[in-house]
Amino acid sequence: MSLSETALPFDDIRNLVKSMPGPDEEALGKVKARDAELTKPAGSLGRLEEIAEWLAAWSGKAPPKITRPLVAIFATAHGVADEGVSAFPSAVNRQMVENFAAGGAAINQLCRAYDIGLKVFDLAVDMPTPSITKEDAMDEANCAATMAYGMEALAGGIDLICLGEMGIGNTTVAAAVLNGLFGGKAEDWIGRGTGVDDEGLARKRAAVETAIARLNGEKDPLEVLRKIGGREIAAMAGLIIAARLQRVPVIVDGFVTTAAAAVVYAMDPSGLDHCLFAHVSAEQAHARVLEHMGKDALFDFGMRLGEGSGAALAAGIAKAAAEMHSGMATFADAGVAGKS
Repeated sequence: MSLSETALPFDDIRNLVKSMPGPDEEALGKVKARDAELTKPAGSLGRLEEIAEWLAAWSGKAPPKITRPLVAIFATAHGVADEGVSAFPSAVNRQMVENFAAGGAAINQLCRAYDIGLKVFDLAVDMPTPSITKEDAMDEANCAATMAYGMEALAGGIDLICLGEMGIGNTTVAAAVLNGLFGGKAEDWIGRGTGVDDEGLARKRAAVETAIARLNGEKDPLEVLRKIGGREIAAMAGLIIAARLQRVPVIVDGFVTTAAAAVVYAMDPSGLDHCLFAHVSAEQAHARVLEHMGKDALFDFGMRLGEGSGAALAAGIAKAAAEMHSGMATFADAGVAGKS
């Protein structure tokens, strides 16, 4: 998938959003019909049944199958990190990319446990975007190109994509994006991120307030993204759009990945119907944005790591839902008497 060279870059993105397909009703109908014949009381597997239906609706496969799941981690650097908004220095960005490559991060272990692929996308980790308190993070061309780069994560027949990210300072950037998209005050959207103290939290609030002031009332979601967002948020927003066009279900991780999803939501509130939200992050504003978008997360384990860690756990649940639906016998197959 590529963007044309004939229109303004964001026009191409907007046209892709307008062309996003709806659910595959035929596949959904087949799954519902089979579910009614499986050897269990109707509805007894609760949300697992809903996930099986969701997988069919957005993959077009009945019964649903997950054979090539992938956690895609988008790693980058933010200039705002130099303003004391994180408990960790920006040097951690490169060190963590190397840790992913060496297999030493939490996400490596989760992917191994659930047999999920893992790929890390280095979005200029050694070249931070300008601080959103001082100037725009990206120009239109660079933002659109980064979104297009994110779209390429689906190459190779991926049939379930899990969003992950890593970048010191990115909860500040995500808070700014959400504040820009949905309004309110900076304190509505900030949290302690990597564990900042009260002084760090105050610096974080000030950074978001300054970034929002720089927006000067701008509400266009793509303009908000490029001005006060980051490369990883742009790439993940692009990936969400591409996944819809290519009929690949998406699992969204935590606070930062949800900020990327919110950009798509602000463009089209139905644009996240192919997305499953994994968990409620311990970052306090995550529950707020999920409620704002009308989304229910699968679980709340008090996690706030990022890296796609919650999404990987949710992918394990999705794999179980697909196997449950496709492998369970029907009443006729098993010779079990149905409900009278």
